[in-house]
Amino acid sequence: MSNNKTEVSFWFDPVCPWAWMTSRWMLEVQKIRDISVRWRVMSLQVLNEPKMDELPEGYRARVASGEWWKPVRIVAAAEQKFGNEVIGDLYTALGTRFHNRGMDHGRETFVEALTEAGLPADLVDAADTTEYDDAVRTSHTAGITLVGQDVGTPVISVPGSDGEPVAFFGPVVTPAPKGEAAGQLWDGTLLVASTPGFYELKRTRTAEPIFD
Repeated sequence: MSNNKTEVSFWFDPVCPWAWMTSRWMLEVQKIRDISVRWRVMSLQVLNEPKMDELPEGYRARVASGEWWKPVRIVAAAEQKFGNEVIGDLYTALGTRFHNRGMDHGRETFVEALTEAGLPADLVDAADTTEYDDAVRTSHTAGITLVGQDVGTPVISVPGSDGEPVAFFGPVVTPAPKGEAAGQLWDGTLLVASTPGFYELKRTRTAEPIFD
């Protein structure tokens, strides 16, 4: 990794459509700003376990089913066996299938994604074991601790001028900005996130994720 690039840590759960939108924006930013993205897994499953009584019925049922464990386990297994550098391509392969193509979170989808990312298909077996759950929880905790329990995925962190991390949830955006518009959003997000005492800037969502 080039020493003059700012390393950005990006925590994601591959099943979240809003994190997917933000990640595609992040890829645009990487083209035009002097940054390098380190992709790190977090988990909607872990995030929502303590909040089961507060969740809408349909959402609660999905958390209770454990369905969302499967993709993050595969990501954690891939990182343990092949290093962090494979995670970006695996996320792209999974996310394209989940969000752009509307494919399910099933074994065939996982195998297709692993193959596209140049990884062994037998990593799919990680989906159905708890072997990697501690790794998922550890990575999740590293991200969510930076921003607090009241947010979700994605979490983004960059080194601040004082050496401490500047971290934030989001931005939540659709469609993902391209070109210099992506860079301007990055510049503005860093500006507000690094302002002492700044916590929130929000408005009601009026559109669903637009995948392009």
